[in-house]
Amino acid sequence: MKLYFIRHGKTQWNLEGRFQGAGGDSPLLPASYQQMIQLGRFLRDVKFTHAYSSPIKRARVTARRVLREAHQRVPLTLMSRLEEFHLGVMEGQTFASIQERFPTELDAFRNHPDRYATQKVGGETFTQVIDRMTPAIQTIVAHNPDTANVMIVGHGAALNAEINALLQTPLADLRKRGGIRNTSVTVLETHDGQYFDLLDWNNTSFLTASATPTDTI
Repeated sequence: MKLYFIRHGKTQWNLEGRFQGAGGDSPLLPASYQQMIQLGRFLRDVKFTHAYSSPIKRARVTARRVLREAHQRVPLTLMSRLEEFHLGVMEGQTFASIQERFPTELDAFRNHPDRYATQKVGGETFTQVIDRMTPAIQTIVAHNPDTANVMIVGHGAALNAEINALLQTPLADLRKRGGIRNTSVTVLETHDGQYFDLLDWNNTSFLTASATPTDTI
């Protein structure tokens, strides 16, 4: 089974350098719809059996648009366990303001997942996010054929943590593969839902727009 993990299209808050989290959301940028079209066309030769998405608007809109452009008429299931990190008081705030108020937490969130503590900011730790997302992935694997291609649309920070955890990356090293760009696709393969192999990481070869720093988390 191959799992195609897709990060949602770029939003206004992404552009502004703001944390969105599970409790925040902002409109998808007009340019992001063109990127969804490009991704959908890139995936047209992949025959999906099912698609899953976070219920947050930016993710579910992305899922529906990519499926449409990929000419895929398959069920789309929304799963709350695929939501972005709950980020407490950081949601809606700019990275610059969080750097001033919570420099230790911001550095840990970006660079040292094993040190990220939420007593001051609220929300979820990396371990808590992984613990809620992994059962969702196991459920998806259990409910699809062994040779299926499955689409999973979610959010940058949560997908980064979960994908690396599925690859049995130590907590301290979750960020070492780098970030995940908006409208990118990362592909894992599994035979049993327990062990996963990485086939493709953060693929954006199909996008015509050049990457900018605010595209990736």
